Amino acid sequence: MRRTVFEVGSLIAVPLVLILCLLLKVEHTAAVSTLVVALALVPFVVGLERSNLRPKNLMPIIVLAALAVVGRIIFAPLPGIKPVSALVIIAGVLFGRRTGFFVGLFAALISNLFFGQGPWTLWQMYAWGLMGYVAGALAEQGVLGGRVSVMMYGALAPLGFGLIMDSYYYLGFVGEQSLASAALAYGIGLVTSLPHAVATVGFLALIYLPWVKKLERIRKKYGISP
Repeated sequence: MRRTVFEVGSLIAVPLVLILCLLLKVEHTAAVSTLVVALALVPFVVGLERSNLRPKNLMPIIVLAALAVVGRIIFAPLPGIKPVSALVIIAGVLFGRRTGFFVGLFAALISNLFFGQGPWTLWQMYAWGLMGYVAGALAEQGVLGGRVSVMMYGALAPLGFGLIMDSYYYLGFVGEQSLASAALAYGIGLVTSLPHAVATVGFLALIYLPWVKKLERIRKKYGISP
């Protein structure tokens, strides 16, 4: 319970800091918020180190994160068309919120060894990790599980991913902040996020049912708990 409270608190701290930076007109919003994102990842990394690191518990994280990395590289020529979010969501729904978080975290970290590292990597780790964490939490509450509900989440989660990344850019690097500049920045961000959402729904439509059936058998066979 205490671990969950720390995790949720660290995840919520990021948007709260962004809002405070906006209200207080902090000059170095990009640096401050990125530091908070880095600190938000700490409870998860520490929790992973202290957990039972048996191979069978690490297997879903390693396999799905690797598939997400390969998928992102293969589909690199097609902007926004990536299977990463679909795999992160599947990881969260089937193996639990923490596995979903780590698949998103490692998918961003490792794939950016090919695409380039920078402060944005921490934000992508946070955004994809949050996507998997929320998917797992909703599945634990019985909200996600069926194909339709998962696809609906797959349509919305990439828009949230885009909102996080757009907020990092807008609050950190746009000097003249106003309603007009915000509408332009977030409007362009929404347009670029739509292919991400459509692709995620498409990948989930194709792979969710067959993959979940196979992964569920593996989960039960080896006693992997969410």
